[in-house]
Amino acid sequence: MSSADLGRALCIVTGASRGFGRTVALQMSRSVKSGSALVLAARSGDDLRALQVELSGSEAGRAGLKTVCVVADLSQKEGPESVVKAAAEAFSEDMEHIILINNAASLGDVSRFVKDFTNMADVDSYLSFNVSSFLCLTASILQRFPQRPGLKRTVVNVSSVCALQPFSSWVLYCSGKAARHMMFRVLAQEEPDLRVLNYSPGPMATAMLEEGRSRTGDSGLKTLISDLYSDGKLVACEDSCAKMMKLLLEDKFKSGDHIDVFDV
Repeated sequence: MSSADLGRALCIVTGASRGFGRTVALQMSRSVKSGSALVLAARSGDDLRALQVELSGSEAGRAGLKTVCVVADLSQKEGPESVVKAAAEAFSEDMEHIILINNAASLGDVSRFVKDFTNMADVDSYLSFNVSSFLCLTASILQRFPQRPGLKRTVVNVSSVCALQPFSSWVLYCSGKAARHMMFRVLAQEEPDLRVLNYSPGPMATAMLEEGRSRTGDSGLKTLISDLYSDGKLVACEDSCAKMMKLLLEDKFKSGDHIDVFDV
């Protein structure tokens, strides 16, 4: 395995059907050796299959890259289980790298403020998809593919500046990202042989940010997001992903660190 590629890898990408996750799948296909496999998970089967067709027609696909689509709702118990099952079936003993990209996430209700969240079911539903499934899927992958000689393991949390800074009316999103950030810091301490990265891709022109622009309850934050669009300060998914791939290929980051796109 060299810094020119990620080796013969099994790469699992959640939230792979659109936005940053889709870009990760495409760039990952060009960064692994022949004989690798991509397990792509999302709730939208149509979008996943369209991505699979694109990948199969690419140079990587023609060179023997295997792609597997898993239509799954990660907030349900069966979701992470189906992803792990697909990963186990796609794995071959000659693979030298396991990569998990935890990208799946939702914004939550950003029209309300902390004092408005009195219904536990609303909060539980958000945390189930964004936090509980994140931890359980990561743990399940680590158990299914334990540390052994010749096998490198890398796990990535697609994070956000919201993991570190509070944003008014974004309490669910900020809390979820902060929890995921700390989980991976703990994981890095517990598993010294594991490569653990919290990567913040920056403000990108995705459906999630568009939702934030239209629905954010805090007027100041809403203006700030709109200004990112009008001032041309959004980061292209392709550019941000390229920086994440650079971090993974160079492999010099301190395990557990939070690294922002603007720091690469």
